[in-house]
Amino acid sequence: MNQKELKEFLDEKVIQYNNQDFIESDPVQIPHLFTQKEDIEIAGFLSASIAWGNRKMIIKNSHRMIELMGNTPYDFVMSHSDEDLARLETFVHRTFNGNDFAGFIKGLQNIYKNHNGLEAVFAKNQENDSLQKSISEFKKIFFETDHLPRTQKHISDPLNNSAAKRINMYLRWMVRQDTKGVDLGIWKSISPAALSCPLDVHSGNVARKLEILSRKQNDAKALAELDLALRKMDPLDPVKYDFALFGLGVFEGF
Repeated sequence: MNQKELKEFLDEKVIQYNNQDFIESDPVQIPHLFTQKEDIEIAGFLSASIAWGNRKMIIKNSHRMIELMGNTPYDFVMSHSDEDLARLETFVHRTFNGNDFAGFIKGLQNIYKNHNGLEAVFAKNQENDSLQKSISEFKKIFFETDHLPRTQKHISDPLNNSAAKRINMYLRWMVRQDTKGVDLGIWKSISPAALSCPLDVHSGNVARKLEILSRKQNDAKALAELDLALRKMDPLDPVKYDFALFGLGVFEGF
């Protein structure tokens, strides 16, 4: 395929997968449960943070996280007691356990109490064509509070050569102005043009087959290469192609 044919092919796949049917099999359904901005942000952040492995298990455990917070994420973050945090000890998703969950709640409380919330933290360090510095600075702020050293591994740092798939996916949910009803687009202070594709094994393999990614590892360098290719196809909304790459990989085995 030449560049024009490739863009037309991927644009068709975006239309095929970027619609409401996508929600029922994806963890993006978790923030869709809420209407208050802070509830959406927190529910989305927590579900994105455990989004690796089997998708049904991700969704099941994300619902369990919300239930453990009494289905009121923002209220729980801001006004939890030590007893409330103790209830989280039973939670586990792969290597993310109840102690990590409690550490995340403390980190979130600090962000809302002392840093004007999640959107303000990510918006503060954004660059014209990248949010990777924002993610790195967010991680520093997030772990200002007491936490176990092990918990830090659950937030990636792109400046440490990570593709930071889960946070880039979360930022897509929060920032992208999606008229199809999948991405929530509640953050207006960050441009969708600065978003990066949530690069994982599926999107990476498809991108290589389509010859828009040559690097073999799914790391920060690969993400920069993929972002460049996607921005050439749509500089204003490059991560819409995540739906095409992911859909081709997961649903079509491309």
